[in-house]
Amino acid sequence: MDKSALVIIIFILNLNSGNAQALKWTKEKVNSFLVDTLPAEQPRFLAYPTIAYSPETRWEFGISSLYLYYAKRDTLNRLSELTGFTFITQERQYGFWLDHALYSDQNKWFYLGRFRWQSFPLLYYGIGPFTTEDPLAVVDANYLLFRERVLRRLYKSFYVGIEVDVQRLSNVSFNWEETSGELPLGSQGSTNLGLGLGIVHDDRHNVLNVRKGWFAELAYLRYGIGNNALSFSNLLIENRWYIPTKESEVLAIQLLGQFVGGDVPFNQMALMGGESLMRGYYLGRYRDRAMVAGQVEYRWLPFPFSQRWGAAAFMALGQVAPEVSELQLSRLLPAGGVGVRFLLFKKKDIYTRVDVAFTEEGPGFYFFIGEAF
Repeated sequence: MDKSALVIIIFILNLNSGNAQALKWTKEKVNSFLVDTLPAEQPRFLAYPTIAYSPETRWEFGISSLYLYYAKRDTLNRLSELTGFTFITQERQYGFWLDHALYSDQNKWFYLGRFRWQSFPLLYYGIGPFTTEDPLAVVDANYLLFRERVLRRLYKSFYVGIEVDVQRLSNVSFNWEETSGELPLGSQGSTNLGLGLGIVHDDRHNVLNVRKGWFAELAYLRYGIGNNALSFSNLLIENRWYIPTKESEVLAIQLLGQFVGGDVPFNQMALMGGESLMRGYYLGRYRDRAMVAGQVEYRWLPFPFSQRWGAAAFMALGQVAPEVSELQLSRLLPAGGVGVRFLLFKKKDIYTRVDVAFTEEGPGFYFFIGEAF
């Protein structure tokens, strides 16, 4: 889940002793949120105010919603999740996100997608592995993203299907920090439609907290449909392994490669950083036509001496380059950190996470629902 985003839940408690009914109602809501008394097969919906922090946004205030269910209320099916999020940040960003990972009965169909609409200023450091320490420009823009995968199970946990990606960048303004720089492709805005095919292996039972399994994706999309559309391609290769080591401990491994070619707008290059892979780096701090990255994370979910509290420790390496042939081991950038976990929904095995990541450029903090990958 790209950012369903809980991080610190704010419940406004009415402590007026004369308003006993309001206080009782508040306590019941808090208790139902934390205790999770519903049967495991029962769908669960929550809407709540949130506060989050990440290097891309600084402090972020919003309203999140989370809907969890099993198809036909059969817990043998994989857990489906739908998340919504609307927000405003200290960096004057605001928008609406909607993500989903949905499984049909007997897991025959898998729908994996995301929607983004937001207005933001973002920091632009340039393109390539040798960008400046300070941002070259602050970019104001409106951004629309719609990406959907419709996948049909062919054999056991193997799925094949179509992928659609629509991205639109409009009202773009580069505000250079010092001297004028060279405007990248797409700096005047662009609308791009990509169509392609995807092959996925997925035997995860709970996408928000995987205890055991293997997820792999090979996807190829071609862009260039429509008037004045840029012509380029995007190849994504990803593998995730989840290995249980003890009853409540998991070793998680992720390897990812993204390779784009053609007339690629700056906002659709391979971007390194963010709250999932290469935590600690600003999303887009490094961008180029080729990116490889990997991470390992060890999770205690929960600690042996606790029913709700756990932790994680992680390490990552990654880099970008203008061509695959220019990727070099000596240029890998490191990241790593630790995090605290709290079991939010015991029967559905869903945790909140608070991570601190360290890089050569400083720390980053992340508060969200669900594991990073």
